[in-house]
Amino acid sequence: MTIHPRAGQPAGLNDLCNIPRLISAYFQYQPEINVTEQMVSFGTSGHRGSSLKKSFNENHILAISQAIVEYRMAHNITGPIFIGVDTHALSEPAFATALQVFIANGVEVRYQRDQGYTPTPSISHAILAENRKNSDNQSDGVVITPSHNPPEDGGFKYNPPNGGPADTDITRIIELRANNILADGLKAVRLLPLAEAFASDNAVSQDFIEPYVDDLKNIIDMEAIRKAGIKIGVDPLGGSGIAYWPVIAEKYGLDIEVVNKRVDPTFSFMTLDKDGKIRMDCSSPYAMASLISLKDHFDIAVSNDPDYDRHGIVTRKFGLLNPNHYLAVAIAYLFTHRPDWSEECAVGKTAVSSSMIDRVAKGIKRELKEVPVGFKWFVQGLYSGEYGFGGEESAGASFLRKDGTVWTTDKDGIIMALLAAEITAVTGKDPGELYQELTTKYGSPIYERLEASASPDQKKALAGLSADDVEADFLAGEPVLAKLTHAPGNNAPIGGLKVVTENGWFAARPSGTEDIYKIYTESFKGPDHLKKIQQEAQEIVSTSFKKNNPAK
Repeated sequence: MTIHPRAGQPAGLNDLCNIPRLISAYFQYQPEINVTEQMVSFGTSGHRGSSLKKSFNENHILAISQAIVEYRMAHNITGPIFIGVDTHALSEPAFATALQVFIANGVEVRYQRDQGYTPTPSISHAILAENRKNSDNQSDGVVITPSHNPPEDGGFKYNPPNGGPADTDITRIIELRANNILADGLKAVRLLPLAEAFASDNAVSQDFIEPYVDDLKNIIDMEAIRKAGIKIGVDPLGGSGIAYWPVIAEKYGLDIEVVNKRVDPTFSFMTLDKDGKIRMDCSSPYAMASLISLKDHFDIAVSNDPDYDRHGIVTRKFGLLNPNHYLAVAIAYLFTHRPDWSEECAVGKTAVSSSMIDRVAKGIKRELKEVPVGFKWFVQGLYSGEYGFGGEESAGASFLRKDGTVWTTDKDGIIMALLAAEITAVTGKDPGELYQELTTKYGSPIYERLEASASPDQKKALAGLSADDVEADFLAGEPVLAKLTHAPGNNAPIGGLKVVTENGWFAARPSGTEDIYKIYTESFKGPDHLKKIQQEAQEIVSTSFKKNNPAK
């Protein structure tokens, strides 16, 4: 992908979203039920869209909220529903809409006091805590966020009683019902005026911050961070966790400096991402340029996306760490510094995460569980304690408490940020230095993601490939060890193809929103070997396209 000439530069006035127009469109525009792009569609992280494109409007949230109510009733989920709201402009009206529907249906809704913002992991934490106290009256939750997406986007995600993102079986039911409700003119939707909804006894505001922060000592060695005097810089990127950091600092006596205290729905303080858009991607060196420029001021600098389920780690010497690198370091550290974890708990990774993780897991003698893309695949393993850690290449992860029990079953950017400080305090080396040590021991991989054009029929063919469709026995000069269309960790379809050799691999997956497929590649033998993998990967995929004759 060509890097935009202004990537990494401060956003200008012409880059900013027109917020009044965006909010007006949420209420005024209505989706057309015969246009696929304007219907409810749950991807790996819920329904996302923009009001300006008629893909995230009041009607969508009315229908989804009613569908969730019906799902809860059908599955005897009778406890309160916890709602988290991030700082995107569309999150506020979507919260109001959802509240009106839930309260009208007699559901108790719990939300942050003073209608504050709530990170995704805090909602997962609250759901699990409530269900431990009231096992016979299960609770669930909704997180209103499009994650790191641009300011004009909105998102709506459902978390069932296990606290994590809903799996496909659940979202398929909600999506189908929501679209039926839309098609039927919203007749099934029960609705109260907003003032009435807020006045209801079922609208309960509470503080999510203090219980979460108080519990952090049970997953992070906060005392080690304090004693070492680790100076932590935090750029919240205008996100939902901005009110958490001062409380964490005061509670545990930590040296934390929040370098950007602004919350602004245009996110005008951002530097532009690689494509010239405003995107709060804490794994992008372009979006993170402001914090990277301050790296010499801190022992560790950290950032999160707007709903706080992703993490960005910056060190003095290495700048912004590659997400795969930090995952490998976190795994190597946690499984050797958590003595109360079961020797049986495994390392969880997605199929497109670095094979450095495989080598680290083998080195620390832990079972590796490789699953398809999407954090939902880690939920049950984290919930049961089968997985000590679950992480994905896009800078999302969570792990167990010190005693080996579940913390959250959704990605938690706060604990991943604080873990970087713990690692530095306990080892005397920052995560970047520790990754260099891992490369000395296990090799130094090069990882790149590419994109290639694909028609809708070709994308469908790629998603439906079998291992027998791949004829290649060698990749970049090495014998093929595995041709995967199902993840070895749980035998679930990966929605594409992965080909593995001793020192490299590629994975190809169709995009859910664009006429492209994504190619993830990695080599432990250097850039020339990586280029060969990339070239042959596209040839293998093209051959499979022709074999299946999808282009009609």
